Amino acid sequence: MKKFVNDPSAAVDDYVAGLVGAHQGILEWDSGSRVLQRRELPPRPKVGLVGGGGSGCEPTHTGFVGYGMLDAAAPGQIFTSPVPNQIVAATRRADSGKGVLHIIKNFTGEVMNFGMAQEILYFEDIQVAQVVVNDDVSIPDDGETAGRRGLGATVLVEKIAGAAAEEGSGLDEVLALAQQVVSRSGTFAVGLSSCTPPARGKPVYELAETDMDLGIGISGEPGRERVPMVNAQEIALLMVNEVLSDLAPAEGADVLMLVNGMGATPHHELYLLAGELAAAAEARGVRVARQLVGNFVTSLDQAGAAVTFLELDQELTRLWDAPVQTAVLRWGR
Repeated sequence: MKKFVNDPSAAVDDYVAGLVGAHQGILEWDSGSRVLQRRELPPRPKVGLVGGGGSGCEPTHTGFVGYGMLDAAAPGQIFTSPVPNQIVAATRRADSGKGVLHIIKNFTGEVMNFGMAQEILYFEDIQVAQVVVNDDVSIPDDGETAGRRGLGATVLVEKIAGAAAEEGSGLDEVLALAQQVVSRSGTFAVGLSSCTPPARGKPVYELAETDMDLGIGISGEPGRERVPMVNAQEIALLMVNEVLSDLAPAEGADVLMLVNGMGATPHHELYLLAGELAAAAEARGVRVARQLVGNFVTSLDQAGAAVTFLELDQELTRLWDAPVQTAVLRWGR
């Protein structure tokens, strides 16, 4: 293993220190509660947004704290959910009197710990709502598993719900928008390698140079199927067919396309793939009206990529375009 790391057990703390140091105007770190929070408090009461999950998937959620997205984030250890007390502290920080929305990726530990946090907060004067993101179309939604994982749509929920909260929408309205984004989104991911957690010091699993992994997760999980490697155009067609067949958007619908790297895929390859994905999507009868390409929901140093499609309407498009200022996303402000 070759990584820029000191003590592997302190990798999360060292990362957060560097992140806050680089973005002091946006972020502050409460080391006692282990909560990353928005430095600039809202000028008036608004619905607060809280995200959290295992570290190693950065910039989710830590890179999206700031104006127009999250008010606080609770980062767990590598690939490990934050503990309930972290989530409680983040909720208290995010509360300004109009309630708080918890944005939860559908992983067992996160669902459980956010649920425990909500129970703790039940006796406090904070109204808490939850949205569970489950956009991974590679897992059958048949009741036989823990359900579809939360992947790239998490970023879209945080952005669109965050914009509505900044505009002064109430908790019920922000929750409804978040649920709408989840219901209109789908994601499929392809892995070209495994990843290496710092404390483990070696890849989680081995993948032959001639193979690719279909339907990977974001915590080092292998995919549902291992198949021979093919070219970018064929991979894009496969990914688009997986998502759009499941999502079934209306003919001619506008979609937002998020092309997400898993951590080790170069900028060059992501944009090459994005071009193929857009062409394949438009051949399926939808219009790619918005694109976001880069590393947003990663799996440490894994090579691979995911595509997320969100079927847009006028309101979702407007909220996506609304101003945002975080460490990673910045426009319109």
